[in-house]
Amino acid sequence: MKLGIVGLPNVGKSTLFNAITSTKNAQAANYPFCTIDPNTGIVAVPDPRLDKLAEIWETNKKTPAIVEFVDIAGLVKGASQGEGLGNKFLGNIRECDAIVHVVRCFDGTDVIHVEGSVDPLRDIETIDTELILSDLEVVSNRQARMEKAAKTGDKKAGAAAVWLKELADHLSQGNNARSFEFDPADDAQAAALKEMGLLTVKPIIYAANMSEDDLMEGMEENPYYQKVKELAAREGAQCIPICAKTEEDIADYTPEEKKEFLAEMGIEATGLDRLIKASYTLLGLISFLTDGKKECRAWTIRRGTKAPQAAGKIHSDFERGFIRASVIHYEDLEAAGFDYAAVKSKGQQHTEGKEYVVQDGDIIEFLFNV
Repeated sequence: MKLGIVGLPNVGKSTLFNAITSTKNAQAANYPFCTIDPNTGIVAVPDPRLDKLAEIWETNKKTPAIVEFVDIAGLVKGASQGEGLGNKFLGNIRECDAIVHVVRCFDGTDVIHVEGSVDPLRDIETIDTELILSDLEVVSNRQARMEKAAKTGDKKAGAAAVWLKELADHLSQGNNARSFEFDPADDAQAAALKEMGLLTVKPIIYAANMSEDDLMEGMEENPYYQKVKELAAREGAQCIPICAKTEEDIADYTPEEKKEFLAEMGIEATGLDRLIKASYTLLGLISFLTDGKKECRAWTIRRGTKAPQAAGKIHSDFERGFIRASVIHYEDLEAAGFDYAAVKSKGQQHTEGKEYVVQDGDIIEFLFNV
């Protein structure tokens, strides 16, 4: 899973990126365009189930699922036309699965706002406009090529030119590509969309970046956050409250220290954990597990994936030579006090074939032959 981080300058993008990756690779400075190169970082997906299995097995290796984040320079008005430094980096997030839009939801004069005031809805509109204009350029260029090819008698190109023209008109009216009615049965259209990598067709998560005082006093009381939350609800998007500065401060804490900090704050999970969980939900992703003394590992798949295709995530030979899968539901193992023998004696370790749809948290051993 790959997520692209966007937002205006000085909204906390790079601070959030630092927290995500527990590094200082993205220079966080109090002036626009301090991020002049795209930053990428990989972070482990928190999974208490994997932690428990690793503890039980005293495993030699614990391998969590991972998320890749891409942080680009802050976008400003006119970025799609070359203003600022953001435009040159938009290409770096076209291959991302979803976009995390960081929105400033805190007051204060110590961090300069590029627009001179705090207004999250205005800021969101600014970024949306630039992403839409960037997509419009991509769609219009492809439309022109298809129209040219159609003149030579290429019927497929002619059909493509029609829906591309409709999409271009839709974008021209200030609408994002997510609200366009694509044809789910049109494979050629799906292939073209994948190739274009439109930014506004991607699922979006709003990360409402608030102050440490908001974290202490209650994020729900923040009026800026409420506005972003309401906008996200109207769009069918997700909105995650987060304090990037605090997340950065605790990034290097041990798991025990983080747990103690969260308990003191009365918070169940860090903002980053909630962000990653929201990303999984948004993209329809789940994890299955493999366990043993040699390695305990979490594997990311799309919800609805069948056993052979899940096996293929481990190795193509597993899918090609799939015979069957031996499955234990994590909840059954937990209920049995993590006694594998008890689970087996109750018949809760079951054998599944090619049509089995893998469930979140399944602990699976695959049998294959090639």
